[in-house]
Amino acid sequence: MEKEAYAASLAAISNINNITNDRIEALTKSHGMTNIAAISAANAIATEVLRGVNIMLTDENIGQLQVNDVLRKGVETAKEAGADGANAALFAATICYFAGSNAQAGVPAGNRKLGGLARMIAGVDRSGVAAIPTPKSNNKVSGFAAVQAIYNELVEGNLTKVDGRQLPLGVAGGPLYGHSHLGEDISYPEISSRGAEIGTKAMMDAQAGAGMSPNGIISAILGVAATLEIVHPDAGLGEEYGESFKFKSANLAGKHAAKVAGLPEKLHIRGTGEEYDTAQLVGDLGVIMKDIGAPSVIGMMSFEEMLSAFEEGVSGFSGGPIMPPLGHITADLVIALRALISNNGDISKSADILRDIKKTQWLEPELAATGTNTIARKVEQVRRGPITEIMITATEGMRANLVHTIAHRSYEGLKSGKSLKEIVSEMDEERKEFVEKSCAQMLGSMTGHELEIKITKLTGGCRRDIPFVKEYYGFDTDADVELVVDGKKINLSGLAQNVIPDAIFNQKQDLLDVLPFATIPISELQLSGHTILYITVPAAVAAAMNLMDPKEAAKQSENAASCTAAIPGAKPKAKEVAELAVRITNDMV
Repeated sequence: MEKEAYAASLAAISNINNITNDRIEALTKSHGMTNIAAISAANAIATEVLRGVNIMLTDENIGQLQVNDVLRKGVETAKEAGADGANAALFAATICYFAGSNAQAGVPAGNRKLGGLARMIAGVDRSGVAAIPTPKSNNKVSGFAAVQAIYNELVEGNLTKVDGRQLPLGVAGGPLYGHSHLGEDISYPEISSRGAEIGTKAMMDAQAGAGMSPNGIISAILGVAATLEIVHPDAGLGEEYGESFKFKSANLAGKHAAKVAGLPEKLHIRGTGEEYDTAQLVGDLGVIMKDIGAPSVIGMMSFEEMLSAFEEGVSGFSGGPIMPPLGHITADLVIALRALISNNGDISKSADILRDIKKTQWLEPELAATGTNTIARKVEQVRRGPITEIMITATEGMRANLVHTIAHRSYEGLKSGKSLKEIVSEMDEERKEFVEKSCAQMLGSMTGHELEIKITKLTGGCRRDIPFVKEYYGFDTDADVELVVDGKKINLSGLAQNVIPDAIFNQKQDLLDVLPFATIPISELQLSGHTILYITVPAAVAAAMNLMDPKEAAKQSENAASCTAAIPGAKPKAKEVAELAVRITNDMV
């Protein structure tokens, strides 16, 4: 590689903040997204797990368990990265759970629950499920919907046939109820099952009413959590429900909530294939959530994205195939953690698992890998550890190949007499075509259709005559898409402003069926700001070759990148990268 291309490559990755338009500096020690805090906590917890620390909850008659110290390190690290107490507690508890800890263990004197321990360690007040929001999916609602629905049924006496007003002295509140037929065989199972069903349905209905697509697993978890605020959460149920002393009210609530939410019976971790019983998972996470305090919306978004580690795609989208903004990348935390544990701490084997996922389960593998690499390196500014080591090791080669390819093509093109605008436009158009073909292949395989996808228009300002939105199409996107589905051509003109509202409000099922074929590739490109190497590297090569000054190179490169320049911010970063490339070139002798 010529020194100008080499200098541009080094300059492009020398400062990770210049790799992306996403505001990743705001993700640390700020009120921004919380995934850096979550991954930092995972680094701290995974380090303890590799040391052989016992993270299991037991009902031993001792004041402190080893898991207390692990939770403390997770909470403190998350706080160091900017998370508030409730979010830090949620991350530490959830990560410990995915590392293998149980959610609850205890008798009254030594009752231990993972969420409660994490909350107390974080110094957070108990709040209640009504105060817990759902993750934001354009809008958001709170667990109040589940609490309200369950309490309405409680007041009407519809959750259990046991009327507390009829309980005689010596029965109410004692083991003749709590650990006998009336409680364990009748009242607890009725409240657990009915409460979870009612709470889950209420959460899904509330989300739909807020113009959101109902999130099944989040609804189920909050439905269970609201139920477990009422029913005895440690109660062993009758043998007809499950194994004695092992199948408890939380398990039954999880089973009924998962069914109402339409979740599959089993879930599997991406890459490792490890199987989770969905009812157990929902019940356990409900136990954690009921005690955790009041995490924020962005804390719940990072929690949701951890669940994106399941290959069934039950929640979130940081597990692929669309590349999200860098503040959403959290699924890799769980994937790396489970890979690390299943491979007995082997970083290289664990990295191979994550690398294969990036290569096979994403629309744009190298860009997805680069995004993971960027956020992992940002996390390491807060806390280094085995999780980020896996993420970086898994993606470094793919990132290097992407940078090398762009730099080499830019250098050869400029050397042959092409303009910078021609080179950037050409690569960006090829990228769009790659997304179209990747989406057609993936969605065709999923649905059984023969697909062709062509984005014929992608600009900004479909509704607003504002220079800003016209220049950056990521806002107020005006898109036209041409589909060929099993040989039938379908033209979707004005996707956002015409087609989608028409399909929804007029219940046009034929349009609703094909819309994902158009919306998914558009979404992939709208979020292009996560990685701007297609802008920064060519600009740096042009400046390093002394064909134009860095400012002009940055301007031309951003203007030519019709896909990658979806949101503002690339121009000043390209200028900075180009200036560094010139400096590096001048120092190479």
